[in-house]
Amino acid sequence: MAAILIVFLGCVFASVPIGYAIGLSVVAYALTAGTVNMGYIASGLFASCDSFPLMAIPFFILSGALMEGGGLSKRLVLFFDSLVGHLTGGLAIVTVITCMFFGAISGSGPATTAAVGAIMVPTMVEKGYDKKFAMALVAASGCLGVIIPPSIPMVSYGISVNASIATMFMGGFLPGIVLGTLLIITAVMSCKKNGFTGNGEKFSWKKVGASFKDAFWAILSPVIILGGIYSGLFTPTEAAVVSVVYALLIGIFAYKELDIKTIYKKFAEAACTHGTVNIIVGTSTILGRVLTLEQIPDAVAHTMISLTDNKIIILLIINLLLLACGCLLETNSSILILAPILYPVVASFGVDIVHFGIIMVVNLAIGFITPPVGVNLFVACGIGKIPFADLVKKIIPFLIALLIGLILITYLPAISMTLPNLLAK
Repeated sequence: MAAILIVFLGCVFASVPIGYAIGLSVVAYALTAGTVNMGYIASGLFASCDSFPLMAIPFFILSGALMEGGGLSKRLVLFFDSLVGHLTGGLAIVTVITCMFFGAISGSGPATTAAVGAIMVPTMVEKGYDKKFAMALVAASGCLGVIIPPSIPMVSYGISVNASIATMFMGGFLPGIVLGTLLIITAVMSCKKNGFTGNGEKFSWKKVGASFKDAFWAILSPVIILGGIYSGLFTPTEAAVVSVVYALLIGIFAYKELDIKTIYKKFAEAACTHGTVNIIVGTSTILGRVLTLEQIPDAVAHTMISLTDNKIIILLIINLLLLACGCLLETNSSILILAPILYPVVASFGVDIVHFGIIMVVNLAIGFITPPVGVNLFVACGIGKIPFADLVKKIIPFLIALLIGLILITYLPAISMTLPNLLAK
């Protein structure tokens, strides 16, 4: 196991992509331990990706890319702006709500940050908002993209611990709303303190009606995707395929913003993104098998239980561990490696498999805005052309808001379990 740790940490500090870092550490283990051979690793890489539920990930990635390119995010922004844009801090509220809604389309944090940020930040700056504040808000709100279903990390979690992906999706609704509400409160308080006003326009039902009509097909998207899953009409994987077809039809025929060149570009972007994810899934799965062979999950479980038999303390320790991992590791790899190790620990304390999945996803979503990895921060810096250090300073109030939400979600299971329990009935 020393070989795995040394090679992995060496690769991480050398800025080797996380999927390759995990793969190289497993190869080092095979060469030094003699427990497994290279054939085992090769066959495991293939078998780990040969999964029907896993097919949902590339299709949700492609769906989000096509919907962003097809103009859905732009119309969502205009609709929510017509509703609350006139209020103090109205554009900040619009940003959070749009990220929540776009998260229900893309299932990706960085994609949500990029799609909404490219539209909202120039508008907010034009209306007198501080650019660094706007970028920090977009980066923080982008975290909601993996909590509001459909969620790519939730698919990974369901696969790794054999949890129902549809139930996981249902469990993400209320936590996403709680976190979104906390971000809105934080943003509005900051806007009042700094004198950021609304969009300067009077509220008009006529404008609301016109923008709703224009955004109708975008608003209908999550209704079709999630409604189909919960009605039993199709599985989450089939829903992902439906979302791609829907995105193509709406982008080409309804909004007329998808042409051959744009479609090709979005397919290429999605393919590159999924290629990275697939490498991470494969190598993380092999690492999980190696850890199981070495009985690491059992050792971790016994160690943690020996420290305390208090459920509150155990959950606190796990939260701190996951927050630390979120600072250093990619979300899907963290889930695929840690979920099979940590879930048996919390299961012994009676924590539901769905509730723990939501806890994991929220922890690792916060990792999107915590350095040094902080993917959303880098996306926001790229959009806003601002220094990374400046953005980190502005993100702190929103980070605190998300941490408060994490505490509520961790110790109030009803937030995650109310809708799944209703679904079960």
